[in-house]
Amino acid sequence: MAQSSKPSEFVMCHHAAYHSLLDAVGRYFDLMFDNDVSRFGRVFAPSAQLHGLRDGSLRLLSAQEFKSALAAGQSPKSKNAPRQQELLLVDFASPGQAIVKVRVRIDTLLYIDYLSYHCIDSAWLITAKSFHIEQRYDTPKS
Repeated sequence: MAQSSKPSEFVMCHHAAYHSLLDAVGRYFDLMFDNDVSRFGRVFAPSAQLHGLRDGSLRLLSAQEFKSALAAGQSPKSKNAPRQQELLLVDFASPGQAIVKVRVRIDTLLYIDYLSYHCIDSAWLITAKSFHIEQRYDTPKS
């Protein structure tokens, strides 16, 4: 039986993939807070799709539709909205595919997101996002 790789080599590869993926999740959190769509392509694959229930209806967005919505909206950062983000789960299917579960507040909505990542050309990109609104906050009075 052929030996594929030494355990220490696998651990080092997995360790590097894990830290690279965490950097990608950080870029996602930054994008959700500042809406800087100039960095959108470093977060989402062009073919990504987003699905979620919003107000009882299933919503489907392409990456381009989501990018346009971000660009058209006022960012949570510009509104001085609280920044809340939490990494809840990281699950690797392989060194090039992972699922990440996060909690992220975007202005007055607190989401639970399942983010499917693939490592494409040495960069972790979201290829699918499934979202759920966990909580709504009152709009701050001006």
